Amino acid sequence: MFRRNILITGGAGFIGSHVVRLFVNKYPEYHIVNLDKLTYAGNLANLKDVEKCPNYTFVKADIADLDKMRDIIKEYKIDGIIHLAAESHVDRSIKDPFTFARTNVMGTLSLLQAAREYWESLPDKYNDKLFYHISTDEVYGALELTSPEGIESPFSTAASSDHHKAYGEDFFVETTKYNPHSPYSASKAASDHFVRAYHDTYGMPTIVTNCSNNYGPYQFPEKLIPLFINNIRKRKPLPVYGKGENVRDWLFVEDHARAIDTIFHKGKVADTYNIGGFNEWKNIDIIHVIIKTVDRLLGNPEGYSDELITFVTDRAGHDLRYAIDSRKLQRELGWEPSLQFEEGIEKTVKWYLDNQEWMDNITSGNYEKYYEEMYSGR
Repeated sequence: MFRRNILITGGAGFIGSHVVRLFVNKYPEYHIVNLDKLTYAGNLANLKDVEKCPNYTFVKADIADLDKMRDIIKEYKIDGIIHLAAESHVDRSIKDPFTFARTNVMGTLSLLQAAREYWESLPDKYNDKLFYHISTDEVYGALELTSPEGIESPFSTAASSDHHKAYGEDFFVETTKYNPHSPYSASKAASDHFVRAYHDTYGMPTIVTNCSNNYGPYQFPEKLIPLFINNIRKRKPLPVYGKGENVRDWLFVEDHARAIDTIFHKGKVADTYNIGGFNEWKNIDIIHVIIKTVDRLLGNPEGYSDELITFVTDRAGHDLRYAIDSRKLQRELGWEPSLQFEEGIEKTVKWYLDNQEWMDNITSGNYEKYYEEMYSGR
């Protein structure tokens, strides 16, 4: 008998697989149910090391299927939900906003309703229950880039580095007004509102967190860092939007997983926490760090891959700057990022270069066919 039954949605994806691995290994007394639809970005190869653990179960399902969510939550007696499943790529949302609305809004609503119905049917109802919803900093809109060359950051953490700059004096805080600019961020904003509404209307215990850009092992190579590592390895162009002046805050994925663990167990119900890396970088600067690191590890001369940089037409509605202030999480729950960005990039590049078979399977699509056949009867 397990002490808790935790449903983690999107657990075969990038961030989700790190959260599943952490919870399976750290909490053997918990039954971790990994629910994933196994779309293009879901890959069970991300979890080979835990798939046979006695406290781990995988279920293939679509979160937008309300009846299926009812069945799963009831069957596994779920008392905690960590909701990560989402469509997350901005470019894809611009081309296909309806898919993002279906998954991110209706999928979240289906989970909320299924959990509410099951928990309200129990004698103890919402006691020791939690619906933890992971969102994004993009719901806040964009910040001004008031200092193009950067200024000394007001934040000081163990992950601070010589680069530690801020590109403006404003930062997203938990009370920042929502102002989404893309179909992706609009769909996430809507799902956040539904989560909070279920607390206010029904008394469901909920928490929402908004995180900055994640990077690290197992990230699908449509995202900047793994895409550029792979393209450098294969001597392909490195497409840079506009002039590469857009600024993002970067968070190592294992630090994010630790934050989720901390908030799930210690966070205040109905509260919001921002999770950031205290690491603002211009895209063009991070690209140069990636090039330098990959070339060095591949034995190429310094500057060898600079010629691969290719400036392309900027993305529609491309927000100029995101920057998260996560001092509330640091102050109230004691979490802070553990790695300097340069350390995280070194670790990340080494992982992708050491796992070229994983990357090649992803980019070829072989894993999709394999797992579709494997779970076609489920």
